[in-house]
This record gives sequence, structure tokens and C-alpha cells, in this order.
Amino acid sequence: MMTSSFTRLLVMVQKELLELVRSLKLLWVPLVFVLLGVMQPASMYYMPLILEKAGNITEGAVIEIPQPLGSEVLAQTLQQFGTLGLLVLVLVGMSSVSGERNSGAASLILVKPIAVFSFTASKWTALLLLAWGSLSAGYLASWYYTGLLFGDVQASKVLGSLLVFGLWLSFAMTLTLFFSTLLRSSAAAAFSTLGTAAALSLLAGLLPKKLGWLPGSLSSFAYQTAVSDIANVSLFGWALACTFTLMAAALTGASWLLRRSSAID
Repeated sequence: MMTSSFTRLLVMVQKELLELVRSLKLLWVPLVFVLLGVMQPASMYYMPLILEKAGNITEGAVIEIPQPLGSEVLAQTLQQFGTLGLLVLVLVGMSSVSGERNSGAASLILVKPIAVFSFTASKWTALLLLAWGSLSAGYLASWYYTGLLFGDVQASKVLGSLLVFGLWLSFAMTLTLFFSTLLRSSAAAAFSTLGTAAALSLLAGLLPKKLGWLPGSLSSFAYQTAVSDIANVSLFGWALACTFTLMAAALTGASWLLRRSSAID
């Protein structure tokens, strides 16, 4: 029985990945991350020249901008991924469930011997593979160009910050799936996801000692990992526990909502 369910899950994951390939999302989303990753070290390296050529500068003035460390450049790259990159991923995943429910495709699939959890888990797995693949491609590209322009950064820092920030994107993708199941409107699902992510990040940033255990603090922990070390390891542990708990709850809740809506429909 378990083997049969796992096989069906694999088939559903393959279906989702095939749809990502056919829609070219598996191509252009990683390219966006690579572009963001390359632009950050390049723009920071050539910033003095850009300001010099921009005009409105007194003749003879000398622009001196301290050259940042390579680790600081990578931290800035993660910030780009946390804004523009997150926006792209949420827009890609906002109709993952709501789109198929509105078109009736979800009802046709769930009529077959496909468990609701397998349906939800396959979409969640595809979203996570897309997010991790895009993040890895963009971050490794940034690491390469940062090494060329600013100096080498330890691989342990790159890997550590990649894993922590990848967990934050995984949480955001899980929220996207949950709101896409809860709401019929794809736009409302995207707005709810971005609003929740922004609120969690804002709360964790304003009250780091009291609310640093929220998932919104993961991005700042990723920046710390890239630059130096995590200041509060205990708080980071609580943030990890809270993130995994909320992800499991959101995935379970999405399956329950889909099962309930299928019964009503």
C-alpha cells in the first residue's frame, strides 16, 4: 500500500516538473536568479565608475567608496533574492492549486485514485525544487563573480548561508501553496503570501530578542552566516523548529482544505 502511494506521488511530481518544463518556468526562473546574482557584485564593483559618469559632480571631485568584503557582497545578494527573487517565486506558484481548481483540472485528477495529500505534496515538492534550484544557480553565480572582483569567500559560509536562506524560501513556497488552496484568486494568494512574509520579517527585525524565533528571522540569520557567524545559536534553533512546524501545519492544512473543497464540489 505504501509502495503504491509513493509511486503515485512520484508520478504526480513528474507531472508537475513536466509542466514547469513546458511552461519554461524551469528555464527562466533560474535565469532571473542568475541575473540577480551576477548583477549584485558587478554593480557594487563598478559603483564608483557609475557615480563618476552619472554627472552632476564637481570637477576634480574624487569618489572614494570603501571596497566591501566578498562575504558582504554575498549578503547583499541574498537581500536581492529576498525581495525580487521571492516576488518571482510567489508569482510563479500563486496559481499552483487555485488555477487547477478554477479550471476543474483538480477535480478530474482527484476523481482518480490519487490521494489529496499526494496531490498537494507533489505541487509542494515541485515548488521547492524550483526554488532551491534557482537559488543555488543564482547564488553560485554570485559567488563566482564575487571571487573574481572582491576576493574568495569560504565555501562553508556560502553553503551555510545558502541552506539557511533556502529554508526561508521553502517556508515562503509552503505559504504560497497554502494560500493558493485557501483562496480561489491567484492574486489574493500572492498578496497574502507576500504580506505574511513581510510581516514576519518586520516583526523579527523590530523585536529580534523577543520574536527572533519567527521564520522571518531566517533571512537575517542567512546574512549573518554569510558575513561571520550566527550571533544567537539558541534563537536560531527555535527559529528552525518554528519554521518546520509551521511548514508541516501549512501543508497539512492545505491538504485538509483541498479535501473539504473537493467534497463540497
